Amino acid sequence: MFKTRIILTAVILLALVGVLLANMVQRMAHLHQSDAEYLRLFKEVVAITKQSYVEQVDDKKLMTGAINGMLAALDPHSSYMPATSYDEMKVHMAGAFGGLGIQLGTKDGNLMVEAPIEDTPAFRAGILAGDHIWSIDGKPTKGVPINDCVSRMRGTPGTSVTLGILREGSKEPLSFKLVRAIIKTKSVKAKLLEPGYAYLGISEFQERTGEDFERALKTLAADNGGPLKGLVLDLRYNPGGLLDQAIRVTNSFVGEGLNDGLIVSTKGRSAGSEREMTANIGDKQPHYPIVVLINGASASASEIVAGALQDHKRAVIMGTQSFGKGSVQSVITLRNGDGLKLTTARYYTPSGRSIQAKGITPDITVEFAKKPAQPEKKKMPEIREQDLDGHMQQVGAPKDAPAASEPSAAPMDPKEQELLGKDNQLARALDLLKGVNLLKAGLK
Repeated sequence: MFKTRIILTAVILLALVGVLLANMVQRMAHLHQSDAEYLRLFKEVVAITKQSYVEQVDDKKLMTGAINGMLAALDPHSSYMPATSYDEMKVHMAGAFGGLGIQLGTKDGNLMVEAPIEDTPAFRAGILAGDHIWSIDGKPTKGVPINDCVSRMRGTPGTSVTLGILREGSKEPLSFKLVRAIIKTKSVKAKLLEPGYAYLGISEFQERTGEDFERALKTLAADNGGPLKGLVLDLRYNPGGLLDQAIRVTNSFVGEGLNDGLIVSTKGRSAGSEREMTANIGDKQPHYPIVVLINGASASASEIVAGALQDHKRAVIMGTQSFGKGSVQSVITLRNGDGLKLTTARYYTPSGRSIQAKGITPDITVEFAKKPAQPEKKKMPEIREQDLDGHMQQVGAPKDAPAASEPSAAPMDPKEQELLGKDNQLARALDLLKGVNLLKAGLK
């Protein structure tokens, strides 16, 4: 009787396992069948389009459009980059290329010089902001995409290119024959606002940003004749860039202790996407107070820096809510040389908060105040990550933090006084640094 029960139980268990396995196989078959159905549907739509569309269809245009549509359905930051765009992105992030040193823009369909970059062939030749570049090596620029014009001006250092220029006030077109050189774009700007108080702005995190940032801090201390009393780190309008460079910048200020150096962590679905990036143990900047300026255009890597300094209570964050791009994009080189930018993970600040579609909340909110030269027009609302179609939702519970530390006062250079008069956020940041130092001095 007992053996019969054991045998019956075993038979029932085997039957249950068989049913479960059958269900799993059925589900897998259904998934494969579903994939196959969609692929057949796609091929059917392509065939109908190629046969019946009103004009002859370009196969490449059709396929790249399908790829772009597929990626756009995921989120606003995943994208397909043809080889030319991919190469341009790599050159941009490298921060160095063979060219002339001209910041370009368009006006009424004309290729215009926004500004020559200092100490470049264009700057030394006398190219001016507002010049209209009407030809490159004798070929007109009218109606030519700006990226194509950029490609024609860039090239091997030592080779020449001739620009035809129309300049306001000049009766005849001007011609400039320029020799290409290595152009290094600067993502870091640094200056002393007053003795002891420094300004350091980062426009984007490029390949040399961390190195330039560390060099700038040493130069500021040398110019000051000793350690700084306070620093304004300006990340306004910084759209992000390379994660490793954001970590290197943050490393200068956090991580004095072995267990105190988490800067950012990432979590995704694939193996290897979960990582923790920490600061190095070693020399750090003196513990002077820092104010980090952010606004609605501060995104991605700049939010990583602001969030880490805020969580470590190493800086006061001032300005307005940041953009809220809390996702990581991996750039993958495809077989044909094109690039695929794909969102592979979310990143989290040291306290474990995701800022996706939320942003960094300033410790002190200060709106930028600009006196209008004309009757004030209706202000357009700022666009942030949460406003983009298809943005990923926030994951994780947010935690906000404040902070600050040391500074003093001194006479101000007239140019810096004018700068501070135009930038109320920067002026407030400097006042806060001085106030912290005055308070600390009074408490001693």
